Amino acid sequence: MRVAFVALASLIGSVANAQDTDTLTYEMFETAIHHVNLLDCPGELSGEGRFCRMTIHNDAFHVFAFSEEGEQPMVGLKTWYEDEIDMTFK
Repeated sequence: MRVAFVALASLIGSVANAQDTDTLTYEMFETAIHHVNLLDCPGELSGEGRFCRMTIHNDAFHVFAFSEEGEQPMVGLKTWYEDEIDMTFK
């Protein structure tokens, strides 16, 4: 489990510093990162032809947006910290 968190931290760090977000494809993300599929992309990540996946790391939710086109490149990343989230479970 610790290895997965280290991999996620490295991935998030490299993605956040990347000039070109097309370098991370969904295939790469899918095989390397434990995640949850979201029904819809939240807020500014939403858009036609996109899908989103979420990870939790260091008391934050990280939502990755991918294009449905071609090799499904990452087109966005947004992080919400614990003090920015209000959740209710049904």
